[in-house]
Amino acid sequence: MSLRILLLSQYYDPEPFKGDALGGGLVRRGHRVTAVTGFPNYPLGRTYEGYRQRPWQWERRRGVRVLRLPMYPDHTRSAVRRALTYGTFAASASTLGPALCGPQDVMWVYHPPLTVAGPALAISRLRRVPFVLEIQDLWPETLAATGMVGSPRLLGAVGRAAMALYRRASALVVISEGFKRNLAAKGVPADKVHVIPNWADEEVYRPVAPDPALARRWGLEGRFNVMFGGNLGPAQGLGTVLDAADRLRGLPDVQLVLVGEGVDREGLERSAAERGLTNVRFLPRQPPEAMPALYALADALLLHLRRDPLFEITIPSKTLAYLACGRPVLCAVPGDAAEAVLGAGAGVACPSEDPAALAEAVRTLHAMPSLRREAMGAAGRAAYLALYSQEGAIGRYEALLARVARRGKA
Repeated sequence: MSLRILLLSQYYDPEPFKGDALGGGLVRRGHRVTAVTGFPNYPLGRTYEGYRQRPWQWERRRGVRVLRLPMYPDHTRSAVRRALTYGTFAASASTLGPALCGPQDVMWVYHPPLTVAGPALAISRLRRVPFVLEIQDLWPETLAATGMVGSPRLLGAVGRAAMALYRRASALVVISEGFKRNLAAKGVPADKVHVIPNWADEEVYRPVAPDPALARRWGLEGRFNVMFGGNLGPAQGLGTVLDAADRLRGLPDVQLVLVGEGVDREGLERSAAERGLTNVRFLPRQPPEAMPALYALADALLLHLRRDPLFEITIPSKTLAYLACGRPVLCAVPGDAAEAVLGAGAGVACPSEDPAALAEAVRTLHAMPSLRREAMGAAGRAAYLALYSQEGAIGRYEALLARVARRGKA
């Protein structure tokens, strides 16, 4: 049965989020898909070239009709500015979304931020459409873990708002068993929560042959490169990487490579320069399609988050991109992520925010025969295909959305 499916997400392609791949996959399966989103600005908080904020704009991506609505773009540490970003999208999507999206059978809602609750409830009520809520971050825990909100009263209010949204959703999707346990402890019925892990865009993230010219261009030639790719923000806790680099000066060929942008990048670069850390290299943010070629030049790919109980029950989306590219993983995220990496035989693990342990893990990989590291990468790729494939996950989404749509009609 062909469905009319609405995707509601503040972020959408060309921003690196899953809605685009999900929408394209559902279109391939014969469904009519519309997305309601903002104008792209993540992660720098600047509207992408080729776009400008306007009352609304339609475009088509992978067969999906994409409705872009205005917002105040920002991605700084300022809680006020970030609140404006979330609030302005929520306001425009709540007022214009129901009027412009057209009739729908079922809606998929991407959280964070929690302010997406406003347009989700407005569209659900006015269009009489049930919705599935995708929980990528647990709020208020994420706000506390990243230091974005410190007020216990405000965190309590956010927690109550989140629970109200969970109750209104027809079904919840989470990315790990740890998330499901967290919701169960809050009183969410277990049969309402469905675990569907993230995936990597398999048209992009795959093993490729190393390119010597690219290695020379970025200063990676002849070095043992441990590479982190993604947002350089507070949650990643990358000051630990600099501290580990300080401890690795005795291995002159080892280089720690940070690829990406974010609110912490300037401070990290300044700190590395002040400390004379010549074994740390910063590369600019690259489009997703360029990342596999960079990953191919890495001897290991680094996962790192701050030490926090929340991060022990998550599996960062870059975990799947790393596995899909077939490179060994150095996982400094204890819990579900480490279990995924170690269970696949795809790398080594160490505690988070522990420079000595991170440096020792780098030494372990450095001393390891290259054939063993390559075997780890191959094992990660095999595990990705077996457990986290995009088509398998989209099939599960399709079945869940169809079930919710049928219940909604009944």
